Amino acid sequence: MTKVATGVRPRVLVRGAGVAGLTSAVTLAERGADVVLLEVGTREGAGASWMAGGMLAPWCEAESAPPEVTRDSIESVDWWAAHVPDVARNGTLVLAPPRDVADITRFSRRTSHFDLVDGDRIAELEPDLAGRFDKGLFFPEEGHLDPRKALAALRERLIALGGTVQLNAPADRMAGDPWHGARPDWVVDCTGIAAEKRLTGLRGVRGEMVLLRCHEVTLHRPVRMLHPRIPVYIVPRADHLFMVGATMVESESFASMTLRSMVELLTAAYVLHPAFGEAEIVETGVGVRPAYPDNVPAVTVEGRTVYVNGMYRHGFLLSPSRARRVGDIVFGASAA
Repeated sequence: MTKVATGVRPRVLVRGAGVAGLTSAVTLAERGADVVLLEVGTREGAGASWMAGGMLAPWCEAESAPPEVTRDSIESVDWWAAHVPDVARNGTLVLAPPRDVADITRFSRRTSHFDLVDGDRIAELEPDLAGRFDKGLFFPEEGHLDPRKALAALRERLIALGGTVQLNAPADRMAGDPWHGARPDWVVDCTGIAAEKRLTGLRGVRGEMVLLRCHEVTLHRPVRMLHPRIPVYIVPRADHLFMVGATMVESESFASMTLRSMVELLTAAYVLHPAFGEAEIVETGVGVRPAYPDNVPAVTVEGRTVYVNGMYRHGFLLSPSRARRVGDIVFGASAA
């Protein structure tokens, strides 16, 4: 493929309609590219993105992630709020069961941009948790969204910008001829764990989630429950739904959730509030997220193919910054 002449819209084929693919496709289309997005699944987000929590928490992630993750994700809440509806900016609440309250101090030593809150302040933030916790951390600058609604909104945004979305697309080619015999100037590969054989060092990290419906509890923001083995988060969604998830299981298995995992997730919800004991289990799910050895998403270039991969647990948090980098590569080269 040859470089595109100055002033000519670059033709870009994006593979994969997860969060990395959709943010890249929309960013490219906004900058003037002619974009075709291919997805082998029957809907957008057919892979790990469908199981995500949707937390936009750059300061909380500093607890276990390198500084680059926070640095590159500070503006992610603003990006999402400008592109999809219903982005909540209510912050994040970090709590721990009484026996693990020392973990609050440990978490605080590794993070910043939080308020140390007592029981009264916790009750102000989340009235339904009044009297249940005496100490916590509140990160007021963070936000969250519903990943499934956000992905659908990005797809509609791409179409409105003149892009093309092909679902159920063949893995190795396009259906039809969108460029009338011309080849794409660039291919942006955002196929996640499916690219494992093409990208050195890529591995799968299993994530598990339970979707609950509980009419007796109201939360206004994600709550992270600190746990000695795995972090568990409870994220509120519309219609009394709560996503309960854990994100760091070193496994590439797509097998159904184990009993142990189910018990840990449900126990965390019950410890947060006993009313979850009567919650309806609406859905359980397992996804395998791609990750590099340093657990930092990367943008790499091989010829005229740009790979956006290794999103790990930072897909929604870091995809805007990685998409911006893709745009710089495509338009920097096409303008040369």
